[in-house]
Amino acid sequence: MSCGEPHETDCSEILDHLYEFLDREMPDADCTKFEHHFEECSPCLEKYGLEQAVKKLVKRCCGQDDVPTDLRAKVMGRIDLIRSGQAVPEHEVTASPATPQET
Repeated sequence: MSCGEPHETDCSEILDHLYEFLDREMPDADCTKFEHHFEECSPCLEKYGLEQAVKKLVKRCCGQDDVPTDLRAKVMGRIDLIRSGQAVPEHEVTASPATPQET
């Protein structure tokens, strides 16, 4: 998505890092750069508003559930791999084998 206008920060860069901005997981200088971009680019501002609304809805509906520590560690590890540009292995997620029932 792009509005077709030249910007100091390209729309693709903004959209690629939108969730980092929403989660405030970037340096203040980068946040300022994003805010400036949103002031001059209505398509990106609209996308930001939509993603912000979805994030709030998910938090409201699902924010009370505790996440198992091992699942959180696996997800964060995968995010770190993706951010570093490393290949992410495609593992098939399997459930633990069922415990045989006594008869």
